[in-house]
Amino acid sequence: MKVQVLTFAALAFSLSAGPSLAHHSFAMFDPDKTITQTGVVKEFEWTNPHVWLHIVAPDNSGKQVEWSFEMQAVAQATSGGWRPDIVKPGDKVSVEFHPLRDGSRGGELIAATLPDGKRLGSSATRPAPSK
Repeated sequence: MKVQVLTFAALAFSLSAGPSLAHHSFAMFDPDKTITQTGVVKEFEWTNPHVWLHIVAPDNSGKQVEWSFEMQAVAQATSGGWRPDIVKPGDKVSVEFHPLRDGSRGGELIAATLPDGKRLGSSATRPAPSK
């Protein structure tokens, strides 16, 4: 009987540990740098495992390019004040983020200033800064 209980407990533990092991690292972002980018919302993906905000902003030459910012999971975003309809395509936003180490256009969204001036934080690994 004890062997069956221990076997069941070990199996239950190993199955529950799987999702946490599958979560990716945030090593692709440079936490020592914070950049601000202002642009127009192209898409707001309210999905798990992470919410995404995509904006279009001019590069150094003035060409409009897309930037993609990874946020936390839907449940965490909701508790932080985010909603699936809080931004819409065409809204102007300002995003603070930790850039991707490889130089790609995007990063880990730290905070965003919305069209109404409201500032919301978002970080899967660190608390949002206050201003």
